[in-house]
Amino acid sequence: MKILTITELTAAIKSILEPPFRGISVQGEISNFKLQTSGHLYFNLKDAGAQISAVLFKGNAAQLPRMPKEGDQVIAKGELSIYAPRGNYQLVIRELQFLGVGELLMKLHQLKEKLERQGWFDPKRKKLLPKLPKRIGVVTSPTGAVIQDILNILTRRFSGFHVILNPVKVQGEGAAAEIAQAIADFNKHQLADVLIVGRGGGSIEDLWAFNEEIVAKAIYESRIPIISAVGHETDFTIADWVADVRAPTPSAAAEIVIAEKANLLKYLAHAESVCRQRVLHQISQNRSRLGALKKHPFFSSPYTLLAQPIQQIDTIRTDLDGALQRLLEQQKAKLLSFSRQLELSRPSNRIAQMKERLASLRDQIGTALKNQISLKKGKFNADAWRETSERFLRQQILLRQEKLKRVSEHLRSLNPDRLLQKGYAILFAEKEDSIILSAKDLTPQKQFHIRLHDGHVTATANKVVLHDS
Repeated sequence: MKILTITELTAAIKSILEPPFRGISVQGEISNFKLQTSGHLYFNLKDAGAQISAVLFKGNAAQLPRMPKEGDQVIAKGELSIYAPRGNYQLVIRELQFLGVGELLMKLHQLKEKLERQGWFDPKRKKLLPKLPKRIGVVTSPTGAVIQDILNILTRRFSGFHVILNPVKVQGEGAAAEIAQAIADFNKHQLADVLIVGRGGGSIEDLWAFNEEIVAKAIYESRIPIISAVGHETDFTIADWVADVRAPTPSAAAEIVIAEKANLLKYLAHAESVCRQRVLHQISQNRSRLGALKKHPFFSSPYTLLAQPIQQIDTIRTDLDGALQRLLEQQKAKLLSFSRQLELSRPSNRIAQMKERLASLRDQIGTALKNQISLKKGKFNADAWRETSERFLRQQILLRQEKLKRVSEHLRSLNPDRLLQKGYAILFAEKEDSIILSAKDLTPQKQFHIRLHDGHVTATANKVVLHDS
């Protein structure tokens, strides 16, 4: 008889056992469950009479809807394998189906196909969310983390809203009926502008209330826009497909509700900043211009305009004084020469002639002086210079005053109250206290407020006529 090694024996057993048990399905209960750091799952499958080792490798485990746990009843599909190093056999699982979940998934698939055929998922029928909701309705458990997450987001970001909670069971028997009734009550009494319907994460069994047709029908028939926030981002329910908007988490639903208000406040803050900067810039520019005008030489001293004429007068006076002095010096020289000649000659007739010539010269000197003075006076007209200077100064002052007036008018035109003073008015809704931007927002017999430049008026719409734009 041949003596076999352990390896040979194990190989022989593998060749005999493994081929017949490929592609088998086994039903049992999970026990001794272990999740290794490698991501592979090791556990036993057992029933009342036996158990078998099983392994589910990481790649196949990634396809599971949730992580298995002790006591789960499952159907495992795979093949039998001999693990040679330990000499035992085990089931290598390729697919793992939770008992009960398969039926639920089948029901979910059938209901989804039915509602899709009926057009309940059609994007064209989905309602738009209100831009600035004041009343936010929430359908969820009063004790779960969902309502706390929603309140935390809303109170941290904004004020001035009203949250109405309609507490319901979110799983278990009767949960679907309570959720549907809560949605119907919100619509019946018009308690909210938008609804958030949801709960936290969980298994498909935990979320099943949101896969019931009664809940889908309530969402479909709701006149109030609904945001579905069921489970985590990877969880999808019938409620998500029927709702007007699907949020990945309850916190995200709260963010979606106030997103438009956040964008509007951000835009208004930016507009306010831009307006303030522009006004301050205009003020700064005009202040600089006014300061420059104040410092202009024309306004700092009267001599700015009169300096040149004054200097010209001084120059003329100096020229006249110099000319007169030179003329006197010339005449003095001539007189001295004549005196010397007279002193030398001494005849009486010469004296008489010289006296006559001297008188003539005196007349010439006087005439010359008068002519020089008249000539200089003709070249300069003090009154004309003064009148020209004053006219130029008045023109400059008028130009600067007109420019300052235009700048002041421009600044006043930026004031929004000026529009109201020109005959414009602003309409506000009576209850919502919000601006009415369109005639579509008014209905007959609806009251509204009108703001004018000097007060408020309350009015009632008797007839609303829409004009095509």
